[in-house]
Amino acid sequence: MVDVNTIVGEPITTPDGITLVPVSKVTFGFASGGSDLPLKEKGGFGGGNGAGIKIEPVSFIVIRGDSVRMLNVAPPASTTVDRLVELIPEVIDRVDDYLKKRKAERE
Repeated sequence: MVDVNTIVGEPITTPDGITLVPVSKVTFGFASGGSDLPLKEKGGFGGGNGAGIKIEPVSFIVIRGDSVRMLNVAPPASTTVDRLVELIPEVIDRVDDYLKKRKAERE
């Protein structure tokens, strides 16, 4: 059950050279309990246990040439501040691309 490939999946390469690496969140839960039951003739025991696992896709790491991005699969942000925080990496990438393009034009 516990394997690094459960969290960070095998890379997938598309025909146009983009590599996608799936990233998931794994949650385990365990519980147990018991009780002595008072009975008139004999004592009794009641008990139980359980376990669960949840695997949830979180994002994809997108590799295109020298560029690496994280593409979130999570639901959209519920507030403006959350949305701005999500957009920061994309804005930085765009500014970086723009600056590289301007530098190439000057040369």
